Amino acid sequence: MKTIENDLKNATQNRAVIDGLYKAFAVGDIPEVLGAMDANIVWNEAEGNAYADRNPYLGPESVLNGVFGRIMQEHEYFNLEDIELHGMLNDKVLATLRYDAKVKNGKHYNAQVAHFWTLKDGKVVAFQQYVDTKKLSDALN
Repeated sequence: MKTIENDLKNATQNRAVIDGLYKAFAVGDIPEVLGAMDANIVWNEAEGNAYADRNPYLGPESVLNGVFGRIMQEHEYFNLEDIELHGMLNDKVLATLRYDAKVKNGKHYNAQVAHFWTLKDGKVVAFQQYVDTKKLSDALN
């Protein structure tokens, strides 16, 4: 019984970490977002996403420069909407959401997304993005 209680407690804590990460991202607090990541995070963008060209991103600095920096450079705005967190056992959190964004070329997209997070000791150790890559590609090109 103790194991089930611990798993549920960890699931709640992990969900809170990811919730805080999304809230920080929403207000542009990128240092807080990066602070939620383990120093050895393994980050993967969805196959077919333009930002997957450097997968896997290893470490927060790599995520900052290879993903976040490029998004900020190429977009007028990039918002995460309709975020729903689904706590899971085994230190996993699934988030379903939408990207609402406008690229600097004037094209807008609203894409369905899933983020699969893995945590250890309260830090994100792995990230996998799933997204409608055709919508992203159509907007970026």
